Amino acid sequence: MTAGGGATAIEARDVVLSFGETPALRGASLAVDEGEIVAIMGPSGSGKSTLLHCLAGILVPSGGEIRFEGGRVDQLGENERSVLRRDRFGFVFQFGQLVPELTAQENVALPLLLGGVRRGAAMATALPWFERLGLAGLERRRSGELSGGQAQRVALARGLVARPRVLFADEPTGALDSITGEQVMNLLVDSAHEQHTTVVLVTHEARVAAYADRQVIVRDGRVNALVSS
Repeated sequence: MTAGGGATAIEARDVVLSFGETPALRGASLAVDEGEIVAIMGPSGSGKSTLLHCLAGILVPSGGEIRFEGGRVDQLGENERSVLRRDRFGFVFQFGQLVPELTAQENVALPLLLGGVRRGAAMATALPWFERLGLAGLERRRSGELSGGQAQRVALARGLVARPRVLFADEPTGALDSITGEQVMNLLVDSAHEQHTTVVLVTHEARVAAYADRQVIVRDGRVNALVSS
């Protein structure tokens, strides 16, 4: 159980990880409830993005445990973690990271296509997100034809289209102006709550963290402060 009192969705227990001789995490622990939105904050180099990447199975810690739905993520092989990231997790990164060769609709449909959904069905599932996120009419545009805010909303739709259990968002508004950033965060929070998706959000901006149900502070590779939102 977590600080919020609900069932635990994902958890780090005493996680340790170094890059060469440089410690990044020094026994970091964090548990996130199902359906909870948690913002991880901290100064540059504190280990907050490294913690997110360990929770998401992108990095494997050298010590401690990462648990998701009762299993040990850190004990899975690379292929198993890739399947987990594809089928159970969603991702939104600072610069969207859209595939430039694909249309916006194809980018949104990509997680479904990679998961084996037929193209027609995947594209049909992706389409309603454009109306929902104020992007109607942009379905056939490529990333180079979208504004920063439009591209990030496409990235948000891509992260949520497969109804992931956990959405990981790493500085999702870092490349946006304040007004567009607020629009993206409102859409992220509303969509996550509607789908009961757990969100782990990394940000250095207090105004972005304020959208979360709970804030945690990472300093020197440890989660050493809890802040109610």
